[in-house]
Amino acid sequence: QVQVAESGGGLVQAGGSLRLSCAASRSITSRKAMGWYRQAPGKQRELVATIMDSSNTNYADSVKGRFTISGDNAKNTIYLQMNSLKPEDAAVYYCNVKTFTTIGAISGDYWGQGTQVTVSS
Repeated sequence: QVQVAESGGGLVQAGGSLRLSCAASRSITSRKAMGWYRQAPGKQRELVATIMDSSNTNYADSVKGRFTISGDNAKNTIYLQMNSLKPEDAAVYYCNVKTFTTIGAISGDYWGQGTQVTVSS
């Protein structure tokens, strides 16, 4: 089992920046993907950015060029640097950790409690 904990949300003005952190409770030796998802009121949860095996990154089109995901394997932590924030970026941001078997099947799927990001216009 892996516990996931996010931090770093808050209130920021449009155009500002925030950095979110996500820590896994233990080191994960299998292949893993860690990522950020967000859910705004009345909307479905959507992918923001993922990082696979600490190097391969993927971003939603809406955040490309503004958000950067990075990882620190030694700390079992990932970060989401969010710049040029827009009111439409406001949501609860969730961290997700997926682990995989040697043949690529998902062996674990863990979610944090979420952290609120509010962007004022």
